[in-house]
Amino acid sequence: MGKTIIMTDSTADLTKELLEKYNIETIPLCIIMDDKSYFDGIDITPEEIIKWSDDNKTTPKTAAAGIDTAIEALKPHKEAGDDVIYIGISEDMSTTCNVIRLAADELDYDRVFVINSMNLSTGIGLQVIRAAEMRDAGKSTEEIHEAIVNAREDVRASFVVDTLTFLARGGRCTAVTALLANTLKLKPRIEVKMGKMGVGTKYRGKTKKVLMNYVEDMKEELLQADSTRVFVTYSVMDHADVEPVVEYLKELNYFDEILETQAGGVITSHCGPATLGVLFYAK
Repeated sequence: MGKTIIMTDSTADLTKELLEKYNIETIPLCIIMDDKSYFDGIDITPEEIIKWSDDNKTTPKTAAAGIDTAIEALKPHKEAGDDVIYIGISEDMSTTCNVIRLAADELDYDRVFVINSMNLSTGIGLQVIRAAEMRDAGKSTEEIHEAIVNAREDVRASFVVDTLTFLARGGRCTAVTALLANTLKLKPRIEVKMGKMGVGTKYRGKTKKVLMNYVEDMKEELLQADSTRVFVTYSVMDHADVEPVVEYLKELNYFDEILETQAGGVITSHCGPATLGVLFYAK
């Protein structure tokens, strides 16, 4: 009898240590710069992406995982008789979930359970780790699938962007909106709801102050969250701006685990540097 494999994509922004700890497999999305394709997290770093974007005054294109890559990832598990639970980036943001379905069809592999996370970054990571914990607790594939799908709307994912320039370059907001926000030095809170990104509170000021205002605004919600874990996920930025947010969460003395991760290439491509999010499950 085979095992239950938990699989995700590179946009889950989980560290190598977390992937190893929970025995999670990942499929890389693609980042395209100068008509050359790079595997996210393998061939290129977020720092290189920021430099290229600034030098070229544009944003890399990103693409779903290729079907050949998906088939290569799934095939050994079909041969081993495993079940696969794949939890991927929101289908409103990428076609990667459908690529996995097509790969499973190509392999005639009916034990692949594809879950649209309706999220991105560690909003996916939260679901992936929960699935892995359920697997390790002896839950069946079907039980895990049902539980993750039923709870995915409980994920609270938001982040503050330092500039809207990168979202505008990638077509996620208009150039006029970005210009206005940048002129007024606004740093908007981007919220993920039902798989889509929307703008919430607009902050103003220096990065460290804005990030503290952001996390302090969430205090009531944080203290009513699932206390198992909270993620602080950020793109390329000065860690001195991250530390006060982490310390604030520690001082709440509420979460069992506070995890820091750096956003990978896809998230960095769209959101730019100095982006930070606090992500958790609501109870």
